[in-house]
Amino acid sequence: MSESTIPVWDEVDARLLDVASDLIASRGTGGFTIAELARDARVSRPTIYRRWAGTDEVVRAALLRQTVSIIERMSSDVRTGHELVAEVMRFSGLFRDDRVFGRLLDREPEVFTQYSLERIGSSQRAMLRWLEHAIARGQADGTVREGTPGDMSVMLLLIVQSAVLSRQAVSSLIGASEWHRELTRAVEGYLLP
Repeated sequence: MSESTIPVWDEVDARLLDVASDLIASRGTGGFTIAELARDARVSRPTIYRRWAGTDEVVRAALLRQTVSIIERMSSDVRTGHELVAEVMRFSGLFRDDRVFGRLLDREPEVFTQYSLERIGSSQRAMLRWLEHAIARGQADGTVREGTPGDMSVMLLLIVQSAVLSRQAVSSLIGASEWHRELTRAVEGYLLP
């Protein structure tokens, strides 16, 4: 995966995506419209349409930007398997606590089917790139098991993504601290030699 999978947002893009994220966090994606985004951002609709073809593309871009903002808060210098496990678990917490993703997980989990599960999008590719690099560094250190880092990053993403997206559904069966402990064990079991 190349670095070019992450777009560079200019000042106007960033402001529009900030407003879009605010709207998604407060109201969800159901009633999200270009007209509402234009009004709240105080720009014309053509300004938005010059950047994105419609609401679906704006939502995808806003979710990508939210994912990138979480990845940017993670360590870019993970060297060991235990550091990688800790950062993966930290990502799951940051994702869950994020104002946009937390709202969607709690109130619109079906959005993840549309924007995350039907195909690998830019958000997942950004996370896969981070995982692949961290896995390779852990392998070089001898603290992550052997395997193809790209393949391992895909499977690790599936494991963690499934657990995070299913957390609400199983909350009556397993407490939050137990869920965290068991997911940590699953990630350790997958990664560590």
